[in-house]
Amino acid sequence: MTDPVSSIRNLGPASDAAFAKAGIATAEQLRELGADAAYARLIASGARPHFIGFYALVMGLQGRPWNDCQGNEKTELRRRFDEIKSRAEITAPNDGSLPASLEDALNRIGVR
Repeated sequence: MTDPVSSIRNLGPASDAAFAKAGIATAEQLRELGADAAYARLIASGARPHFIGFYALVMGLQGRPWNDCQGNEKTELRRRFDEIKSRAEITAPNDGSLPASLEDALNRIGVR
């Protein structure tokens, strides 16, 4: 039997559902992908990026508590998170579900 994503420290039952939506069903798959690639897939699947969620994942994959991240390590993780998030925003497909511009967004909600 394979271990669920929630078997990784710092990750709970909601993580099972979120990562499954991103095509990551097991802790083994998550470990093989690594934190950066897995988090990029999570964002691509529609999850809202959240820095604490990212570093909790990184710490969990290292077997550490989520709040163990401090100082230079936290600064470096913030840099990685911002890079992952930026790449996800650039490559996000616009299938019409997202407005292409602020003007489009305002038009959709009826502000003229």
